Amino acid sequence: MTRVNLITGFLGSGKTTLLCHLLAARPAGETWAVLVNEFGEIGIDGALLADRGATLKEIPGGCLCCVNGLPMQVGLNMLLKSKPDRLLIEPTGLGHPRQVLEMLGAPVYQAWLQLNATLTLLDARQLADPRIVANENFRDQLAAADIIIANKRDCWDEEDRLRLADWQQQMQPLRPLIETEFGQIPLSLLDTPYQSRELPVPHHHHPANHASGLAALRLDGEARWRRALNHGQGYSACGWLFDADTLFDSDALLEWVRQAQVDRIKGVMRTAEGTMRINCQAKDLQSETLTSPPPDSRIEIIHSQQTDWNRLQSALLKCRLR
Repeated sequence: MTRVNLITGFLGSGKTTLLCHLLAARPAGETWAVLVNEFGEIGIDGALLADRGATLKEIPGGCLCCVNGLPMQVGLNMLLKSKPDRLLIEPTGLGHPRQVLEMLGAPVYQAWLQLNATLTLLDARQLADPRIVANENFRDQLAAADIIIANKRDCWDEEDRLRLADWQQQMQPLRPLIETEFGQIPLSLLDTPYQSRELPVPHHHHPANHASGLAALRLDGEARWRRALNHGQGYSACGWLFDADTLFDSDALLEWVRQAQVDRIKGVMRTAEGTMRINCQAKDLQSETLTSPPPDSRIEIIHSQQTDWNRLQSALLKCRLR
């Protein structure tokens, strides 16, 4: 029987970093699988989680809880064929957990799955943003949590800590809350039992995108790059995919990220110095060089306001090395 955990959390809470940490701590001899869903079409997380010792399926292009469950069922069934010891499921940060949990608890999967605790990540700084606190999915992800992982502790100030303590005191019913940074949690948390509870019904759904499949976009023919857009949940996403021969100026690229007035940027980009992972939430920019680079470059923006994608695209294209 496959042990299953749902790993949720709003945009920028650190889900992918936590998954990387858990995969690195995978016990020898165990087979693990990961089902990851992203709001945008490009598929950044799949590139970041590849080659980490687990079977991976990615469902880009929206929320896997909002398209009648079909992509979720197909991806889940494909992964279960190999009978992994553990399955980790990461829905998009704009996703609602109710329908995913209902599907995992359905009678058809009872002989195959042992549903364990839902882990929900929370960055205490998010509690200072009224737009995030008022977001239905943010609230309902926390309502579905068996364990709340207060992540990015190294980035908090004293006001963030006081705000988190006040929020935790008001939280009903009380849930275990663990503070950490860089997604570093004990592996034993994954075996915490799942607690069934009545969850709110989501009011907003992501429109089904029938062009989406179980893998991120690829380049066709002689194309050197392409762009993909997605909309829903009050947010828009724009992503770009570049071929393996396209290299970027790392300094110019990071300056492009700094200058973009958007909610979220994630990317894995090939530069002259190596492949760079970019992760930017508001003004919190992190970058690092990857040792196992993907075969192309991918970068994606998510924003809650109307955005001039063509202007951002023109500036991004100027970051390429000639």
